[in-house]
Amino acid sequence: MAPIQVKTLIRAELATVWAHTQDPALHQRWDLRFAEIEPLEPGRFRYTSQFLGVRVTGLGTHAGERHRPDGGRTSALRFRSADPLSLIRQGSGYWRYAPGPDGVAFATGFDYTTRWGALGRAADRVFRPVFARLTALSFDRLRRWLEDGIEPEQQRSGLDHLRTSFRY
Repeated sequence: MAPIQVKTLIRAELATVWAHTQDPALHQRWDLRFAEIEPLEPGRFRYTSQFLGVRVTGLGTHAGERHRPDGGRTSALRFRSADPLSLIRQGSGYWRYAPGPDGVAFATGFDYTTRWGALGRAADRVFRPVFARLTALSFDRLRRWLEDGIEPEQQRSGLDHLRTSFRY
């Protein structure tokens, strides 16, 4: 399956967008994919996700960052879960920050491998689009927080968004 890619424009300073995405305490407030992000030793973190009542944990590693000549930045990471309930076994991705006259173009691309063999690959055909949608909704929550001052906790939950975005 194709990697997940999401992009948005945030009308804010690069330093502000960077801080709200790199600080685990701020990051977990807007990102619907994570219930908790706990920093460990420098460059490592533990994450907990909760979806439909199932909690899974995993570990992430900050794989480096690059300051680009155009003033932009890129942050790379790797993640994995040994939790047998986690569909995701391991993956990697990036966040790209490109400042421009109208704000920061904030983008992500990531991919992962699944567990559970053929069952996991089949489940991923349903999970991956939902995960991509949660990523896009999370980026929108961050954008609304930084542009309009609407705290993430005051915005609709991810489940509310999914209920109104997907028709049954």
